[in-house]
Amino acid sequence: MKFIKELKEGDRVFDIYLCKHKQEAVTKNGKPYESVILQDKTGTIDAKVWEPNNPGIGDYDDLDYIEVYGDVTNFQGQLQISVKRIRVCREGEYNPSDYLPVSSKGIDTMYNELKTLIGSIKNTYLHQLLQDLFIDDADFAKKFCNSSAAKTVHHGFVGGLLEHTLGVTKLCDYYCSAYPILQRDLLLTAAMCHDIGKVKEISAFPVNDYTDDGQLLGHIVMGAQMVGERAAKIDGFPHNLLAELQHCILAHHGKLEYGSPKVPALIEAVALNYADDTDAKMETFKEILENNSENSGWLGYNRLFESNLRATRME
Repeated sequence: MKFIKELKEGDRVFDIYLCKHKQEAVTKNGKPYESVILQDKTGTIDAKVWEPNNPGIGDYDDLDYIEVYGDVTNFQGQLQISVKRIRVCREGEYNPSDYLPVSSKGIDTMYNELKTLIGSIKNTYLHQLLQDLFIDDADFAKKFCNSSAAKTVHHGFVGGLLEHTLGVTKLCDYYCSAYPILQRDLLLTAAMCHDIGKVKEISAFPVNDYTDDGQLLGHIVMGAQMVGERAAKIDGFPHNLLAELQHCILAHHGKLEYGSPKVPALIEAVALNYADDTDAKMETFKEILENNSENSGWLGYNRLFESNLRATRME
């Protein structure tokens, strides 16, 4: 199998891919065509079926595994597959693990690191909350470890939410050693919980898309609610401690225009915001470079970074 990341302009493909999304459309001349997003574990690629009524185009739908025959072209700087034939594949013709992007860092290894960090929390109430959420609740822990952190922007793969959470928590742990004024137990608990709402905001793979609750409420609000529900089951959980923890979650995007219901008012909330932003942007830049590894020149303007990007050369 030739993976999507290996494709280049001029290639001819005859491989099986996951049809992540299919949409019928019409050209400016009124001719029907189909726009398709194909996926494997290395990423996605846009595909076009210019003659959907051709006998070689079988009936297929979203989330079908389809054998695709076509040519790789370049459209406005992006690779695209012009599809000639499609056949829906039977179970046993493909390995599902080839079609789901997975963290390269090892989910079990990262989960054990997270449990070690939980074990370092000394505050009885915060430790109990984390224990209940990430260890005792096996169903939640499984969802959390296999979720992505985003639909497309960063950590958009199986284990991405765990990888991002661990990255943010480690940064916060460093902040605590560099700035002793920070309350480590509060900050690390907030870091581990800041994105837990994403298990409800984004559906599981292979769909990996926003749920109705995700669209209506968002992961920040749902995450604060989930922490409140867990804390309510712990006898004597201090009201002020819960409010400070929820504030950190509600403010972790930093600004109202970035989707935060609150602007940081605690020093721990400020630290969490910067750690979250740093980990997300470093991963985003890394993914941009990996997806353009053969391009040593300028990569074009990026809206997130508000800059024309380029790989470091050190020549």
